[in-house]
Amino acid sequence: MTAPSMRARAAHTLGLDFGTTNTVAAVTNGEGKPEVLSYHLDDDIQATFRSVLCFFQTRLRPGVSENRIEAGPWAIKRFAEDPQDCRFLQSFKTFAASKAFVDTIVQGKRYKFEDLLSTFLHKMESHAGDKLQPRPKRLVIGRPVTFAGGDPDEALAIRRYQAGLADVGFDSVDFVYEPVAAAFFYAQRLTTSATILVADFGGGTSDFSIIRFERANDKLTAIPLGASGVGIAGDTFDYRLIDHVVSPRLGKGTLYRSFGKELEIPVHYFANFARWNQLAIMKSPAILRELDELASAAVDRSGLDRLIELIEDDHSWDLYRAVSEAKIALSRDEVTRLKVSAGSIRIDEQVTRSDFERWVAPDIARIAESVEDALTRAGVGVSGIDRVFLTGGSSYLPVIRRMFDERFGASRVETGDQLVSIAAGLALIGEEDDLSTWTVSTPANRAA
Repeated sequence: MTAPSMRARAAHTLGLDFGTTNTVAAVTNGEGKPEVLSYHLDDDIQATFRSVLCFFQTRLRPGVSENRIEAGPWAIKRFAEDPQDCRFLQSFKTFAASKAFVDTIVQGKRYKFEDLLSTFLHKMESHAGDKLQPRPKRLVIGRPVTFAGGDPDEALAIRRYQAGLADVGFDSVDFVYEPVAAAFFYAQRLTTSATILVADFGGGTSDFSIIRFERANDKLTAIPLGASGVGIAGDTFDYRLIDHVVSPRLGKGTLYRSFGKELEIPVHYFANFARWNQLAIMKSPAILRELDELASAAVDRSGLDRLIELIEDDHSWDLYRAVSEAKIALSRDEVTRLKVSAGSIRIDEQVTRSDFERWVAPDIARIAESVEDALTRAGVGVSGIDRVFLTGGSSYLPVIRRMFDERFGASRVETGDQLVSIAAGLALIGEEDDLSTWTVSTPANRAA
């Protein structure tokens, strides 16, 4: 996928897959193959840029400090060095379509979603070095078919994207459904005409798109047939692991005394705690004060004390890493252990794949419903799908692969380049003479 001569000509198109967990960028220079940008940190080379931000202070001289910001693997490194001196934000893409999220205060400054997005992209661009210099003329960015959240506001999300991208310097942006970009990338390998179902499993959403590709005279044309999506994906599967394995060790299900009665600790604290985008927001004086008051009235306060420590001392990355490692292990093993070791917190619990699949069963059912919705919208049945292409990190989960194998037949299901296919497809779409087949009109354009 890498073109050695890419630097000889300025990049023409930037394909940007801004994800809940990872962000990937690819560029083309009008000569065909995309180049996925890589980032060098110490001796490590990464094609993905973790979608995280770290706000911290650097001491310039005695009594004088400067507010600093890092993103991606540099944010993770800084956070690991001193978590208590760092405000760490992850999965903030989940806020894009949320009317309830207005802003968050960091280092005395209010950050709206578009501010977080532009800050993140500025840092990402700076770590790309000269790979994005001069700035590509065209930006094609992916978007989910359905944004994450209980009541997502698509128009609000698009306005926030546009504002954040304009602050980075992109006033003209083309939006493409993420699974459509993955389909375009996959279609490059087709030698015959085919109807493709692409299933993209990100951190915040699972999206499905069905496209008919026609290949004739070495030219590829396409007709989008239907798309659907649901706000369930990798973060939801993480939530199930936390809710069933970790939260009971942090006070969930325990009791506190109030006016002579014993009541269960309110579950909303654990619901928020188990969602990555909410963790940093929970570190507020008001919430920590509420938790401390509950701990003081608890029948057994040890669990809540661990919860308070985890939030107050910013052990969120340790928790994320432990949950992620357990989920990955369950993709290959029937049994693993979820281990968290942070501060005075020690959690070491056995998790079986069968338990995990039972916990996520309601989520898998909703994902299956969304696939059926895509088929209905496309007007095709299962027999009308020639190929199924799975992309995104959660496509590695056996329960996901099994669902598609059983529905479409294992011979029709393929995977590959799960983490970079969308960005590469976006960059390739940007080279098309007519983008209208692939782009999504914004809500404002549709209203007009």
